[in-house]
Amino acid sequence: MEDVATHEEDWKSCFAELGPGLVLFARQFVRSIADAEDIVQDAFVRFWRKQHSVNDRGLLYATVRSVALDLLRRDARRARREATASADMEQITEPQFDFDDGSQRALAAAIDLLPVEQREVLVMKIWNELTFAEIASALSISQNTAASRYRYALAAMKKNFVVHE
Repeated sequence: MEDVATHEEDWKSCFAELGPGLVLFARQFVRSIADAEDIVQDAFVRFWRKQHSVNDRGLLYATVRSVALDLLRRDARRARREATASADMEQITEPQFDFDDGSQRALAAAIDLLPVEQREVLVMKIWNELTFAEIASALSISQNTAASRYRYALAAMKKNFVVHE
């Protein structure tokens, strides 16, 4: 039991001693200090799981580098997927309304004026017929927030949408 405690203390002291330098090293690969800290933490966990010696500092830095490069590759793949999805979305036709007397364009323009948070709730509620509970779950907000955003969107639409007769 004493050996485990000593081993744990070695890791804590190693992390305390090398952590700031490793964060600075990881910072060379990423833009934010938070990402660099996450990289160092992940590297320490990987290093510990493989039961490497805390004295093998070169391998620890190599692990930090490997984790950072993994993160960069993952982000690059995500960016490619998002670009592809965005390009696919551009090919999707916009929803068509039953009328085309200029009101459709005015409605679309009024919807475009809404803040993103209100617009997404309005579209989910009206065109997709989701409940406030479903909207709240999808957006990770409370049902009351979803209902408020819907109310604000309707008020803004009433103010901004003028039907030309």
